Amino acid sequence: MNTRSRHVVAALVAGLMTVPAAACGAHEETRPDSFTVGLLLPGRLLPRWEQFDKPLIEKRLKELCPRCGMEYANADNDPTRQRQQMTSMITKGVRVLILDAADTRALRSSIQEAHEAGVPVVAYDRLAEGAISGFVSFDGAQVGRLQAETLLTAMGDRAHGGNVVMMNGDPASPNAAWFRKGALSVLTGKVKIGRSYDTQGWSTENAHANMSAAIAAVRPERIDGVLAANDAIAAGVISAFKGAHVRQLPPVTGQDADLDAVRRIVKGEQYMTVYKPFRAQADAVAAMAVSLGRGGDPRDFAKTAIDSPTTKHIPSVLLTPRAVTVGTIRQTLVKDGVYTIDQICTRQLRPACTKAGLGADS
Repeated sequence: MNTRSRHVVAALVAGLMTVPAAACGAHEETRPDSFTVGLLLPGRLLPRWEQFDKPLIEKRLKELCPRCGMEYANADNDPTRQRQQMTSMITKGVRVLILDAADTRALRSSIQEAHEAGVPVVAYDRLAEGAISGFVSFDGAQVGRLQAETLLTAMGDRAHGGNVVMMNGDPASPNAAWFRKGALSVLTGKVKIGRSYDTQGWSTENAHANMSAAIAAVRPERIDGVLAANDAIAAGVISAFKGAHVRQLPPVTGQDADLDAVRRIVKGEQYMTVYKPFRAQADAVAAMAVSLGRGGDPRDFAKTAIDSPTTKHIPSVLLTPRAVTVGTIRQTLVKDGVYTIDQICTRQLRPACTKAGLGADS
């Protein structure tokens, strides 16, 4: 966790610890310090949701509120299912909802239902529409800037006037537009955008199809870099190049620090990924949810505010993402305990790991 993230989370927890004393007088009988927090995550296409976010949030909730429980549901990328899951949790009497919306617009009516039932909703990772009480994520514009800056570095002399293909995220996600805007703030005026595609569902298969179309239209030797919005998209991009029998891959970006992506970076197939320290994000959203469950005000420790298409001045915690290349895997992902060297360095990757300075764990 970087210094800025530690400061934000420390402030959150410090603020949280003052809430019970202030809240007990008004809510001692009606809001005991024992309640259920609902956690709704969008799908399983990205490994991070089940592997990191869920267990980290659950662990931190229990640390901050030992008598609290957690109700969990995964939408499997189906907004209708997520609406049903949300209604079920409200009916069961959860006091707070943490929501990463499968479709931010489609969940608006369910968020209104929660609001009318007196159940605050904290938007997690992506900004939902409707009457949400708080938002915890990473700075999406900075994610895009990191991707673009690192891509230009990798492109070398071709960073001035070269051709870049942009493989953006799902247009239904507000984060996709956020990332794209940040990337374009760096790329505009430096390179040519040869093609730009939106990737429905952040799907590897859709990314493969779009990249295959770009290769056919632009020709692979004229593609100097690919701005892929996340690691699932990067996987589709790389498979499309391989399918076109391209041996010298251009630099390809990513995001989420998926284990497969880290291994591709070691192999030299993917140039970078953006690491968003999951523990810092989980700690922050757990602190905000527990505070709301105890009757607290998220503005007490949210350092900024963001507007959604429907709601102004949403109290927000925006953490700082980090770029990861082959030379920084050890001091980021390994140091933070996300992966061990043994997890990254399979038998087939050991020579590449040795070359990258990723020796055996001490």
